[in-house]
This record gives sequence, structure tokens and C-alpha cells, in this order.
Amino acid sequence: MLNKKVVFFGSHLFAFYIILLTFGCASRQLPQGGPRDHDPPKLLLATPPNMTRHFNSKIIKLDFDEFFKLTNIYSEISLSPTPAKLPEYKANKKSLIITLKDTLEKNTTYVINFGKAIADVNESNVLKNFTYVFSTGEHIDSLSISGTVTNTATQLKEKDATVMLFTLKQDSLLFGKKKPTVYATTDSAGRFTLNNLHPDDYRIYALKETSPNKIYDNDNELIAFSKKTIHLTTDTSNVQLNLFKQTPTKFRATEYRFDLDGKMFFTFNRKLDKPELKIVYPPDFDKYKIVDFSKTRDSATLYMRNMDFDSIRVAIWDNNNPLDTVTRKKGRKESFTKNFTIGYNVTGDGRLRPGTNLLIKGFYPIETFEPSLITLKEDSAEVSNFTVQKDTANPKNLIVNYRWKQNDNYILTLEGNALTDIYGDKNRRVFKKFVIDKQENYSLLTLAVTIPDTGKAYIVEVINEQKELMRSDVIRKTTSLVYKNYLTGKYTVRVIYDANNNGKWDSGNVKQKVQPENIWVDDTPITLRANWEQVTPITIPKEPVTP
Repeated sequence: MLNKKVVFFGSHLFAFYIILLTFGCASRQLPQGGPRDHDPPKLLLATPPNMTRHFNSKIIKLDFDEFFKLTNIYSEISLSPTPAKLPEYKANKKSLIITLKDTLEKNTTYVINFGKAIADVNESNVLKNFTYVFSTGEHIDSLSISGTVTNTATQLKEKDATVMLFTLKQDSLLFGKKKPTVYATTDSAGRFTLNNLHPDDYRIYALKETSPNKIYDNDNELIAFSKKTIHLTTDTSNVQLNLFKQTPTKFRATEYRFDLDGKMFFTFNRKLDKPELKIVYPPDFDKYKIVDFSKTRDSATLYMRNMDFDSIRVAIWDNNNPLDTVTRKKGRKESFTKNFTIGYNVTGDGRLRPGTNLLIKGFYPIETFEPSLITLKEDSAEVSNFTVQKDTANPKNLIVNYRWKQNDNYILTLEGNALTDIYGDKNRRVFKKFVIDKQENYSLLTLAVTIPDTGKAYIVEVINEQKELMRSDVIRKTTSLVYKNYLTGKYTVRVIYDANNNGKWDSGNVKQKVQPENIWVDDTPITLRANWEQVTPITIPKEPVTP
């Protein structure tokens, strides 16, 4: 006879096994990823060791704690002093093998700067400012230069800027032509340190690149420099470098093209003051043109009423002086696709800013309009005492003027054929519903501005949260500036020290060793609340001395 206790225990054990197996199988999942790795590779061992004296090896081996990749080897990695034959760099699993191809100078400190060449495989975390230093003699150069890099326009510290050092002998030969052998990358606080330097006279620069070649060769790159020569005999600190975008000395049209709808688009490499476009060829075609310049005057759109040509030559002028001439070809019978669309200066939910006119915004310049085909209703009642006229500042706009009422509903109707653009195309029947936005959604801001020097000019700019310039005023005395109907939100005050009194910010010039005009940004943003009148004192500090 079986023992009942054994049977009972065995059956429960079997059941437990089934449950364990079932839930164990059901809970099987793919391995879950842990927290993202933010650490770059770490050096575990260097052979010969870093900072070796009496160095006589041909091969350097650097062992890291993880697999890594090498990128842009010959633009990122440099050996200083630079030998005639460059070393060879090879990744082998977790090791970097460096083979020296040239004879080294005696009693000389060498620095291998890896720039941003070393990064881990999975997350591409870069090992920044990593150097390997050795000396063929008893002494290792140990002087240093440190400081910070600031963006002139924002007055914020600039991270990931390349700080470059040239001896005076190298400066005119290498700057802007070849990458430096001594450089460092700024950290998140804009700080940099250049180490293992020998006594000499140096020029220092900073560069915010668009392409990683460590050469200032692009108009869109930010550059900084110090006018002072650094006579390095002891450690030098607190070097201040201010990045700016240099205005190109030579003007050129960087782009000029025909779009699919037939308009011609231009971009320039710098802002213009009083730009003009003139049609040189075909002859007598200048009368057919309409030109729309951007607010920043660094681009333009050219519309031609007559498209019967196979090529066009356009002269670009500024301040009554010719700058450049460009030519573009097209097929004489080439067809273009146009789309007659209309927009308005109201918000997406149909609100017009108080105290403003309604704008009818065409996609192309408006040649003519028929007032009798444009109607306006106020709370369903048609009104007649409104006017429509062309916008002299923008050929694509019409201005609708009326004494708008706060709580009324409006409908503007454009009957078919009310508008005719320069190509002869006409609109379909459209209407727009809108209301006048509530005054309590806006604020009145007054800036009580105190200047430090009544003999100088200052440009006061107000910038919104989207980094858009809202308004600019030139002042030469302590005064109050009033800003009406500004939407609630945060605004920043920026001041340009207008040294040459021309009403605009002037860039610097590296070759001529001219620094840009100084800028001060108030680090306390102004918060405007709804239906609020606010007076904010702004005390402009004394202009700093730029090194």
C-alpha cells in the first residue's frame, strides 16, 4: 500500500514544477537595455607611459577599457612638432597602435593631440582633449594657457569651440590655411586649457566650425582672436576670446536659381544696406521686374512679369554701387507651376492683433485688385467704410483699413477674380472669419534705459522667446522706450555698443585685427503678464575693453 503522505507530496511537487515551468516560460523577455552609456573610452595603459622622458620608441600602444573607433584621423589628430612623415594610427580591438615614421628631434617635447578622433563604438561618446606627451630629452615642457570662449551675439559661454595656438612664426603661414598642431576643445562652461607648451610668442584663436578641419575657411564659421601677442614665460590664465561671425569683405551671391513656379531666388554672403537688383539682359526687361528683399536683406526674390527669355543677367547693387552680376539660363518655352494662394496676418484661430490693419497676403505680387469684389461684414452686417490699398513695402500684400471693434465678428470675402497677380492669374472665391484679439492678452512695456556715456550711441533690441528681433532703437541719452501691444511671454534686452555710430552691429575682421562691436545681454528676462503695464529699469554697463 502506498504511503498517502508520499503521494500527496509528490503530486504537489509535480504541480509546483508545472507552475514554475509555465510562469518561467511566460516571463521570458528580450534583455532590457540599461541606462545609456555617456562615458567615452578610458585609457588603462600607455606603453611607453605618458610623460616619458628620454623617449626612443618607434611604437606607442594605448590600451582602453572598451572597443573604440577612429574618425577623421588626419584632421583631428596632430603631432607637435610636426614631423615630415606623419605617424600611422591603427585601432586593434581595444588598443590604439601608433607607429612613428620619422626621426624625432633631440631634447624636444612632443604632444599628440587626438582632438575628437576617439569615440566609443555604441554611443559615439568622444574622448575630448586627450593628449599623449613625451620628451626625447630630460625636460618636458609644462607651461599652459587657459581661459574662456564667449559667443558675442548671445553672451553665452560656447562649448565645443576649438581653441587654436600658433607661434608668431607660424601665424601668417598657417592660420586659415592649415590646421594647428596645438589646440583644445572648450567644455560646457566654455573653458579651455592648452598644456605642455614651451616658452615662445603665440597668437591665439577660437573657432566654431561648420566642417571639422580646424581651418577658418568658411564665411558661416564663428571666429575669435586676441589682438595681444602672448609672451609665454609662465602659465597664462583668464584669456578671453569672443566668437563672432565675420562679415565677408568680398561680396558674392552664394545661390541664384529658378524655382519651380518661375520666380528667381538669390542668397547673399552678407547683409546689404540699400540693395537693388537690375536686369542687364535681356535689354529693356528691367521694367518687368518686381523684387522682394528679406527683412535681413541677405536674400531676395525676383518676379518677372514677362518670362519670354532663354537667359537672364542680373546685376546686384548696394548703396548705388555695383557688387556682382550673375547669369541664369532657362528654356524660352519652359513651363512653371503656379498656385494662387492667399493668407492673412491673423493667428491660426482667427485673431487679429489690436491696433493693426488686416493684411491680404498673396503668394505672388498682386498686379491689380477690384474693390467692388471685396466685401467686409461686421456681425453679419455689410460695411462700406473700409479701404483696401496696396502695401508699398511689400508688393504681395494688400492693406485693409477699418476701425475694428473689440467684440464684433468679421468676415472678409474675396469674390472670384478680385485679385490678379503679375502673371495674370486670378483668385477663386474665398472668405476669412476673424475677430480682434482681446486687449487683455497684451501688455504695455516701458524700458527705463540708463546709459553709461552720453557721448556714445547704443542700440537697444528686444528679443522674444523664439529668438526673433521684435524692435530695435538707437539711443544717445538716458530715456524711456515704450512697447505697446506685446503678447504675454518672456523677452530679453540686448544692447549693441554702436562704436561707429552707424545704427547697426559691425563685425570684426581677423586679418585686420579688428574686434566686433561689443554686445551686452541682460541676463534677467522680462516676463510680461496679460493686461499688464510694466516699467523695467535697464542700466547699461560701461563698455568692456576687448582684448
